[in-house]
Amino acid sequence: MRGVAAFVVLGLLPAGVIAASPAVAEPTPVRVATASLPALRATDYPSWADVQAAQQAESATKNLVAQIQAQLAQLTAAAAAAQKDAQVKGDAYAKAQEAYDAQDYKTQQLQAQADAATKDAAAARLKAARLASQLARTNGGIDTTATLLSHQGAASEQLYRFQAYDQLIKQAEGIYARAIQLEKNAQKLTDQATVQKKILDELQVKAQAAFAAAQDAATKAQAAVDAQTAHAAQLQAQLAVLTQKRAATQADYEKGLVAQWGAGAAGRVSASGWADPSNGVLLDGFGLRFHPIYHVWKLHSGQDIAEACGLPIYAAHAGTVKYAGWYSDLGNYITIDHGNGVITGYGHIQPGGIGVHVGQHVGPGQNIARVGMTGGATGCHLHFMVYVNGSLTNPVTFMRARGVTLGS
Repeated sequence: MRGVAAFVVLGLLPAGVIAASPAVAEPTPVRVATASLPALRATDYPSWADVQAAQQAESATKNLVAQIQAQLAQLTAAAAAAQKDAQVKGDAYAKAQEAYDAQDYKTQQLQAQADAATKDAAAARLKAARLASQLARTNGGIDTTATLLSHQGAASEQLYRFQAYDQLIKQAEGIYARAIQLEKNAQKLTDQATVQKKILDELQVKAQAAFAAAQDAATKAQAAVDAQTAHAAQLQAQLAVLTQKRAATQADYEKGLVAQWGAGAAGRVSASGWADPSNGVLLDGFGLRFHPIYHVWKLHSGQDIAEACGLPIYAAHAGTVKYAGWYSDLGNYITIDHGNGVITGYGHIQPGGIGVHVGQHVGPGQNIARVGMTGGATGCHLHFMVYVNGSLTNPVTFMRARGVTLGS
């Protein structure tokens, strides 16, 4: 069956046989677009290298933006932490200032009390001194006994005076003692206030220094955030320009592909107009091999390219779809006639993954199907085949000669 199908694909069976199989009916020939636009040159449009350069510039800037955004996130977190620390230090500073102010007020009150006590003590000392002086003048140099004997009538008065003097002396002594105590209390209060104020003053200085350092750190952290934000904004602006440039370059490149190779041309296309049919990894190559399913030696008709199911399969060159449907061991299968005796085949397409129809013109790099594992396959891959003048050939060497490295 595969042999018959191959002859159908190559257009070698009689017309009656072809008519009996509508899936492989011969379409109206479509010429490759290059023949109709000979005046256009590849140099009139950006090359794939230009597209890659634009993509790389955009990608590099994107990576840089991502790095800066990550750094910005770290800096923002650090700035928030620094600001929080500054607030904690500010609270501590405020509390230290509040305690200092309260103690300063208390110190002022104590100092006022001490000053009043000192004043009272001085007044008491003066009063006691005056009383002592008065007693000395009143009774100084007089014999009290003689006075009482010579002035018997005034004895009672004299005794009263003595009692009064005695009271004055005691009062003077009491005032003096109170003055001494007031002075001691005043000094004690002053000393206590001075010590407490000194302690609080030191705490206030430390708290103020800690707040100043924390505030400085917060300011610097925020400055770093602001600078990095500005840098990120500049890079975002550059990225926007580079993205526009990349998009414009790619659009012009694709216009050039269409102008040179016909509608549908896309992606990376070599100077000779050929494209990699898959971006996967090369597996079994062209030639005899021991079949993994049938366990016999048989010809492996193409190059297997491993790729995840559902990923795109691209047309290798501009041409016309000659077959699109089920094809025995190759499962869902497409062949494209590129003219000049060259036909390419694409096997194991996933169910529903054929994206073109018989007779459709395709361009190089056009998405024509999706990778699958239909037919005789053990995993998802593309089975890529090349016929030259009706004979199978090694796809790797064929494509390399046309500027394409398969699986690259």
